[in-house]
Order: sequence, then structure tokens, then C-alpha cells
Amino acid sequence: MSVTAHSWSESRAPYALGNSVRTYVWELPVRVSHWFIFLSVAVLSVTGYYMHNPFLVVRSRTAYVMGTMRFIHLVAASVFISAFLLRIYWFFVGNEWSGWRAFVPIHREQWRGMGRMVSYYTFFRKNIAHYVGHNALAASTYMLMFTLMFFEILTGLALFSYTVSSRVLSFFIGWLPHLIDISHLRLFHFCIMFVFFIFVIHHVYSAVLVSWEERNALVESMFTGYKFVPEEELQKPSAKKRAN
Repeated sequence: MSVTAHSWSESRAPYALGNSVRTYVWELPVRVSHWFIFLSVAVLSVTGYYMHNPFLVVRSRTAYVMGTMRFIHLVAASVFISAFLLRIYWFFVGNEWSGWRAFVPIHREQWRGMGRMVSYYTFFRKNIAHYVGHNALAASTYMLMFTLMFFEILTGLALFSYTVSSRVLSFFIGWLPHLIDISHLRLFHFCIMFVFFIFVIHHVYSAVLVSWEERNALVESMFTGYKFVPEEELQKPSAKKRAN
């Protein structure tokens, strides 16, 4: 299926003048893990901040706000870990745009792509570079965020194991509070939340910007899985193999 892309400006998006092909890029597990990670992080941030600094004052003697917040935090953490594990699994079984090779800059072209995107964001490049999946700079940033998520999970489980008696948790993560002081683990766990805040702000901004510049349904693709890709991009051997 081929459609004509609507260009915003010939000088700003020259590649959008040709025919674009509706291509299935983001598979269902990628989209499901994406939204469950987002929603769980939002809940974890609210409840986690409350546990750090209670901002609700309840005068009822039967109120158990801290306990309720902690329970919600644990449920959201379980969802977050499950979504994270699903996404990690899909790094190894997903298509070429969701596989780990697309996120780790192991090829020279990926480093060049990062340079092109840095030039675009710093206004040294007029036209945005086009990619079927994530651009190289975004992919490397996501890999960094996945790494931070991993450490957030480790520190969270370590804090949880410190307060409960669980042989399973103690076996897998109980060594961490003995290696790093529990107060430092708690501070590190709390500070990563603010890194997530900064990332979400830039992520939304850049996603809307690129979607508008390329006219490729980037934002919509996280719901449908489909993007509009210029035909010349799909002529590349790896992309053509997946598109067919």
C-alpha cells in the first residue's frame, strides 16, 4: 500500500515529497511494554514521592495513607518490572527496529546518525535525518534509560528486601545493602525518578517534533504500530526484508 505523504515544507522535509509506505514497525509487545512502563512510572513517582515526603494530611484516626501508598507502590513496581522484562525479552526476539542491535551503536553508520541528530537539535542541520525505527541518538538514549530502569529495579528490590523477611529476595538482592549503605541506595533510587521526569519531557517534545517534521505518524505508531516510511528507505536490504 502506497500513499502520498503531506509535506509541511519542501525545504524542511524534502524526503516527504515522494511516496510513503504504511509499514508495521512497532510490534504489539513493544507498544504494550511502552505504555505499561509509562503508566507504572507515573504511579511510582507519585507514591514514591509521598513515601519520601508525605504531602497529604489526614486527621482521621483510621486513615492509613502511608500503608495505602506503599501498597500501590509495590503493585505498580510489579507492573513496571513485568513490562521491563517483556521489553528486554523482545530485544532478542523482535524485529530489527526493536532488537538490541538497533539500540547499541555498534556500527559506524549509527555513530554518524547520532552526529546528524545532534546537528539537527543544535540547529546546525536544517533537515532532519529519516529512519524507519528510532534514530541512532534516540536509540542510544533509550538504552541508557533501560540501564537506569535496571538500577532502579535493583535498588527498589534492595530497599524492599531490607524491610521484609524473604529468603528469595535476600538470596538475589540482599547482598546489595551490605555493599552500599541503605541511605545511599534510597537516595539513588529517589534521584533516578527526577531523571525519568527530565527524560519524559524531552521524549514527548522530540516525538511530537519528529512526527510533525517527518509527517510519518510517529506518535500514532505507538498506538497502531504503523509508520509511513519513504519507499527509498524500504529499498535497503534489511528494511525491505522486514517490510515484506
